[in-house]
Amino acid sequence: MLTLHAAGLLVAGRGAGPLPGGAVLVEGDRIAGVGPYEELAAARPHARTRRWPGVLTPGLLVDGAQELLEGAYYPDDPYETAELGTGPVTGAEALAALQLTDARRGNSARRATQRLLARGVVAVAGRLTVPAVRTAVARSGLELLPPAAGGASASGAASLDPFAGRERVEEAFHGVLQEGAPARFAVFAAADLPELAVVGATSCVATVIGGRLLHRRR
Repeated sequence: MLTLHAAGLLVAGRGAGPLPGGAVLVEGDRIAGVGPYEELAAARPHARTRRWPGVLTPGLLVDGAQELLEGAYYPDDPYETAELGTGPVTGAEALAALQLTDARRGNSARRATQRLLARGVVAVAGRLTVPAVRTAVARSGLELLPPAAGGASASGAASLDPFAGRERVEEAFHGVLQEGAPARFAVFAAADLPELAVVGATSCVATVIGGRLLHRRR
């Protein structure tokens, strides 16, 4: 199936200038075209159109997968949050007190991947050692990459926020939007990249990986 993802502004990445009224044409799990919406729609009139508000960019990358997904426990809301709070539980002593089974670690990682998808993240970098966590990542659709050079992140501790410690939001882009590339991108409720830097990744409206809509803000 052909799907046209149109947005107020398209930023393809890797030095390409912003394109107002741009769109990405997706066929299967690949990008079949990138350009002005009117041109793509005229060339493929039978494509289904999804219109998104804001700016459409390449999906984002987060470093420190092991720290984020194995070194933290994400409480199950609402069943555990009254006791553990809504934020991740970290620290060797606190995690040991939880007496986590592999199943609970996997479920925690699943909840963490949902938070990442809701921030436009399409890939995580790091080395995962817990099979249940690796399975959760694989099932989420996120790409697992080798650890980034220099540790958890180029700027310090790992964070669910893909923009944390980065000078420009483009530094978090994973790949480029071009014909033949994997169909993985995100849309944010921001007029442009400077505004995105202010409102942050939690403004994510939609995340697409492998041509599939894996997150959509309700």
